[in-house]
Order: sequence, then structure tokens, then C-alpha cells
Amino acid sequence: MILAIDIGNTNIVIGCIKDDKILFTERMSTDSNETVLEYAIGFKTVLELYHIHTKDLTGSIISSVVPPVTNTIKEALFKITHHQAMVVGPGIRTGLNILTDNPAVTGSDLIVGAVAAIHEYPVPLIIFDFGTATTASVVDRKKNYIGGMIIPGIRVSLDGLASHASQLSRISLDAPKKIIGTNTADCMKSGLLYGNAAMLDGIVDRMEEELGEPATVLATGGLASLIVPLCKKTIILDDNLLLRGLNLIYKKNQENNH
Repeated sequence: MILAIDIGNTNIVIGCIKDDKILFTERMSTDSNETVLEYAIGFKTVLELYHIHTKDLTGSIISSVVPPVTNTIKEALFKITHHQAMVVGPGIRTGLNILTDNPAVTGSDLIVGAVAAIHEYPVPLIIFDFGTATTASVVDRKKNYIGGMIIPGIRVSLDGLASHASQLSRISLDAPKKIIGTNTADCMKSGLLYGNAAMLDGIVDRMEEELGEPATVLATGGLASLIVPLCKKTIILDDNLLLRGLNLIYKKNQENNH
């Protein structure tokens, strides 16, 4: 049984995996001010909620886009599991061939998502991940990671709009009944949600045109479930893609160590 942890700029996703089955997923806020002990208590509390004993954990793996938090969480995991956590990065085998200008700076979350997607879905692939930023990753028909796109995230866009326009207050992110809004809140919701859905549809068209063939399109991340139902394209919603990718990478590196 392993702990898989994906550290994003806004949230930390925690999953416990046993025999390739995800037993639970939970989210915590990413906070660079939290101490090792505070994170350790947080993880231990989550495990206790699901009646999982730390002695039953055989290891853990981390992907992170927040370097200042990575070591804190690595130490926190050691405190509760007494195992050194594996961190996706240099020296970790992923099996992914990255054909970008500088493969070393490709985000570990993008790599992990692509590893899981290649394992489970037909190529070529376009993978959207809705986090603080919305990212698009592209895998070609030869299973090479060839690049992608980084787009301001939905909440970043909403916060930016609310902070720069005094009459546009912060709103909840539930889809309005109509695309054409008749009040300020619905106009903002429609712009954000249908705007992002239309953007995904358009990006898929253009990327498929560049690839020269249709692609399998996936979406993951906290806000994906808000956008995918509003898209006209067929997009597979896969909430646990990154956790399954972490599990695959963990197993690949355990095999190499034996």
C-alpha cells in the first residue's frame, strides 16, 4: 500500500493505493508556511479517517510543482511512514520520451498525467489538467510527449476579474441556465464556464489539425468536471489520472531497484 501525493499550487491531492486500486482521494490546501509537523498531522489525520495504519504503508511517491513545499512534505511523510518518499524528477524512471526543447523543465504533473494516459488510452492524446493553471499536454502516435499549452486557470481568471473591476464581485462557479446572461453574476459565470468550454473545443480542433489526425482527449483536475459537460467535443473526464500515473511510476522504479 502506498501514498501518492500530487502537490499543486493551490491544492495537494492525496491518494492511498493498494494493488492498483485507489482506496481514497482527498485534497488539502497547499501552504508553504506549514511546518513538517503540521503536514505530518494532516496526513496522519486523513489516514485515520479511512482507518489506514501507517505501518501498513510500504512507500510513498510525490509529484510537485511547488519546490519550497516538496521537502517539507517529504520530511512529513518520513515522520509518519519511516520510508523515504520517491519524488518524480531527475533520476526517476518514467518511461516517457519527452521531445520538448528542454525536457528537464517539463512539469512533473504533466509527465505523471501523460504516463497514466499512455498506459490506458489510445494515442495520440491531448490531456487537459485544470489546476491553478489549465495545462494541455500532447502525446503523439509514437507515444512521445511533444509539448502543450499553459492557460490561466479558471479561478485565477475569476480572481483577476473581480480584483480589477470594482463592480464585478466574486461569484460561485455553477453553470448558468443560459449562455446569454441576463445579470452580472450569470454573465460572469457564462463567460468563465462556457468560455473555457469553447476554448477547449477550439484547442482540440487546432491541435488535431497540427497532429494530422484525431486524438483521444482527456480532462483531469479539480475544476474539469465543471467544464467538460459544457464542451461539444468528446472529452473523457478522468479525476484520478495523476494518482494512477504516480502508482505506475512508483512500480516502475521499485522493479528497477530489485
